[in-house]
Amino acid sequence: MVGRPTDSPHDSAETPNNVDPYSVAAATPDPELPMLTIGDLGILRDVSTQGDRVVATITPTYSGCPAMREISADVTRRLHGAGYHHVGVRTELAPPWTSDWITEEGRRKLAAAGIAPPGAAHPRTGPTPITLGAPPRIRCPHCGSSGTTTTARFSGTACKSLHRCADCGEPFEHVKTI
Repeated sequence: MVGRPTDSPHDSAETPNNVDPYSVAAATPDPELPMLTIGDLGILRDVSTQGDRVVATITPTYSGCPAMREISADVTRRLHGAGYHHVGVRTELAPPWTSDWITEEGRRKLAAAGIAPPGAAHPRTGPTPITLGAPPRIRCPHCGSSGTTTTARFSGTACKSLHRCADCGEPFEHVKTI
């Protein structure tokens, strides 16, 4: 799933000031990756309206994500600010979020901010493949080199790791592929 869901029951006739509630919610910045919106990150699953009520559904990048409370409050504030008076935010854990849900625009924004975007996640069907040897090298978002090393498996957040490029010498973060 990438981008706006196509099977959402949006009712634009009942939106205050003709403001699309999905667009309002999707524009919410992620508190841990503020260059991305929750729409870019793919954690906004759905926004539905029924009468004067709007409900946004979000999925955390991992089940213990501490940013979900802030994201939920920010989505609520933004929808209230757009004229929606009855707002709810649901958290949906299944199916679990995957880094494949990050939009192409989100990947571009990460790279522009000096953060290496994740690669494609492997399908989660069947047995988990076991890989031996060194993990694949992450491309440097500054110079594009694959001559990089991992300096820490975790960064400021659990969803990122730290790396350094041997060619340009720049340190950078990488959003983990999950």
